[in-house]
Amino acid sequence: MYEKNLGTKQKALRINLDRRIYGSFAEIGAGQETAAFFFKSGGASGTVAKTMSAYDMTFSDAIYGTEEGGRYVVESRLMKMLNREYNLVEKRLQEKRGAESQFFAFANTVVALNFQKTNESHGWIGLQFQLTPLGPSNYVVIHVRMRDDENLLQQQALGIIGVNLMYGCFFYHKSPETLLLSLMDDLTPDRIEIDMVRFSGPDFVKVDNRLMSLRLVKNGFTDAALFGSDGGVLQPSEALYKKHILMMRGRLRPITNVHIDLISNGQKQFLAEPDVDESKVVLVSELTLHNLKGSDKDIDEKDFLDRVDILCSLGHMVMISNHHEYFRLVAYLSRLSKLKAGLLLGSPSLQDIFEEKHYEFLPGGILESFATLFSRKVKLFIYPTLQPDGSVYSCENFVVDEHLRPLFQYLIINNKIEDIRNFNKEHMHITTDSVLEKIKRGEPGWEKLVPENVANIIKEKSLFGLPNEESNTSTVKSIHQVVGNL
Repeated sequence: MYEKNLGTKQKALRINLDRRIYGSFAEIGAGQETAAFFFKSGGASGTVAKTMSAYDMTFSDAIYGTEEGGRYVVESRLMKMLNREYNLVEKRLQEKRGAESQFFAFANTVVALNFQKTNESHGWIGLQFQLTPLGPSNYVVIHVRMRDDENLLQQQALGIIGVNLMYGCFFYHKSPETLLLSLMDDLTPDRIEIDMVRFSGPDFVKVDNRLMSLRLVKNGFTDAALFGSDGGVLQPSEALYKKHILMMRGRLRPITNVHIDLISNGQKQFLAEPDVDESKVVLVSELTLHNLKGSDKDIDEKDFLDRVDILCSLGHMVMISNHHEYFRLVAYLSRLSKLKAGLLLGSPSLQDIFEEKHYEFLPGGILESFATLFSRKVKLFIYPTLQPDGSVYSCENFVVDEHLRPLFQYLIINNKIEDIRNFNKEHMHITTDSVLEKIKRGEPGWEKLVPENVANIIKEKSLFGLPNEESNTSTVKSIHQVVGNL
């Protein structure tokens, strides 16, 4: 049962008074703030077998080994810390108290705000733990970004979320959704952001980490979450570090041949840019929370997973974001990588970008948003659309309010916007909505409107409301029975 008003010290004390929970703490980078809560709450001898902190890099490397690239605040370092400390606890205490203890190892590796306040404050936090004595161990790992503008406040926030993680793992493990919510007890997203979470271990085999990531965004704990082409959750700033990000946004329900044409030709043009290194390009399909919501304004989680499965099968990374406006999306991407990025859009999206009503909340209006959208190393690649009269609508005949036309021309001349060329006009009549309706009706021919492997997945799993053969057969039988009874 979720105890929303339970304070951090109360949580630490409850853990301390539970004689089964016993293990070690290893915290690097911002003080031993989590362990400090347990010491200050009283009864810590019942919980703490050891605390340590290896601030010096030489000592840290001697204990945990070196990291590729020389970075210390990375997931691989955290996992080495957890595994080493947990193994030591088991090795040294198994015989003495293993039969009545639930062992754990808590670890974090973080970089807090420096004296000049010029660095990015973030960290990896994790727990390896048993839920039964002599039982197997599980992991819960999170990545956080600290937003307080004082070092001491950041340390305090780290201590709080560390206690929340431990308490949630031991007392809310039966409800991972509750565990996730409890991580922000006594905190707000203004203080700390959780942009990745991963559950693993035999007690979490039914947990889908993609859904947990979706809930991070849905609950406002972060503005974006990322999955790899294998469906595994990724930490955005690590996965996209020093990468050229080529991104396509859409509902993608389902992805169609017109999307494939957009991606294929847009990618060719992006790779041809003089400041793009082909070996560093990653393709990301983005789904916004707005595009995931159905007619009832709620998110269908199965539908979300269906879309992710299909996109991953095509080799795409998938991002869920709450960045509805493109200038916010670009600002976010520029935080992840300083290399050039590309956005693949349809001409209706470009039309939407030039709608001034979207920027009335900004003091500088559309110019303020464009200062962010186009001042970074980003270029928009625009896929034309087919007009009702059969003509092609592109940047060449783009319609924009007269007072904005010089702005549009400036962006064209300065190579910020470019038409996608060599498109397949035969695919341009395809729309996501029409394909979806054909799938729902089981109408023959929809398979030709999507990539072959996508069609196979949809049929195999009866996705997007496709009537399966079994239900069709039972319907036919029911009709025959009714006719027979008549």
